[in-house]
Amino acid sequence: MERNGRADKIKFMIGIFDSGIGGLTVVKEVLKTLPDYQILYLGDTARLPYGNRSQALIYKFTVQAVDYLFKQGCQLVIIACNTASSEALRKIQQEWLPKNYPDRRVLGVIRPVVEEAAKVSRFGRVGVIGTRGTISSESYIKELKNQKQDVIVSQAACPLLVPIVEEGMQNRRETKMILRNYLRPLKLKKVDTLIMGCTHYPILQKKIKSIMGKSCNVLDTSAIVAESLKDYLNRHTEIESKLVKGKEHRYIVTDSTDRFKENAQNWLGQKIKLEKIDLE
Repeated sequence: MERNGRADKIKFMIGIFDSGIGGLTVVKEVLKTLPDYQILYLGDTARLPYGNRSQALIYKFTVQAVDYLFKQGCQLVIIACNTASSEALRKIQQEWLPKNYPDRRVLGVIRPVVEEAAKVSRFGRVGVIGTRGTISSESYIKELKNQKQDVIVSQAACPLLVPIVEEGMQNRRETKMILRNYLRPLKLKKVDTLIMGCTHYPILQKKIKSIMGKSCNVLDTSAIVAESLKDYLNRHTEIESKLVKGKEHRYIVTDSTDRFKENAQNWLGQKIKLEKIDLE
């Protein structure tokens, strides 16, 4: 079985890409929602976090990852990284994909979550937390305004949360203090719905819910993305029919550490084998 960028005998899996461990929150929900389909996960762990990178570099990294997944036989790729979805997805869909893989599809994580937020928000006050890159792109604001023009969107950049999750420090006392500091402005603005605009954040969901209180609906963003994928496949049978059924999921990273593997296995609740590759 080849591993050097050419498609091997496992073809037409669902590809899921993230800068690190965060995308495994999406993998976990997809495995629950669509248990019959094979998943190929790619975490660009050597170059995370993406949140503080330039738009040009994020686009370059994302193209490299998507191209690799397609060459491994993926028919459909979910960019399970909010930063990459906000900074690179549209250009990939509109320019890169038609020239290189016109028969493949790339989906992001922002739109399905925004659609749900616009639907469930009681008073039209929506909060968004994310990396600096996601927040500065204002992608969530633009998408929410497209859904509901009078919505009031409050944002907060939370640059420390990705390193905290990657280091497995989510249960440290300091983490709750940091979360309180990040979430305080959103609580003061009385947001009724909160979007966790980074796939790392669902690992902190219980703490975030506790801090925001019962008056705020903290969306289960990974579950929303998984349900959206299920709906997409139901509507696009020409894509679904090409997907392989089975349990031979693959987990690929650009840098492997014992800590990453331990954290990944704890989150997924199962043993996994990591393959290491170089996207450059």
